[in-house]
Amino acid sequence: MQFKKKNAYNPRKSDVITLQEGIEELLKLYKLKGKFNKTNIIASWERIMGKTVSSRTERLFFRDETLFVKITSAPLKHQLSMQKSKAIERINTELGEKLVEDIVFL
Repeated sequence: MQFKKKNAYNPRKSDVITLQEGIEELLKLYKLKGKFNKTNIIASWERIMGKTVSSRTERLFFRDETLFVKITSAPLKHQLSMQKSKAIERINTELGEKLVEDIVFL
């Protein structure tokens, strides 16, 4: 009778990790971290940019590393396009990593 050799690779770790670390590993394993962060930006848009901007925001969506924002107010759109770099910095600081490279205000 022959026994199977035990593989050195074990996907389960014996040490205990926190729930946050477990979720981060899961997102990394399934390559969903980028999509999760983009959804997180959209969900927390009001907290990041403020109530005034979010009340005049009609739609948000991503294409690659570019965030497209549909603004209903022309003066606000002009003001935001002048402060584009500050908005990009604010969003990336909120996430803790550089996810947004450019913002287009529509």
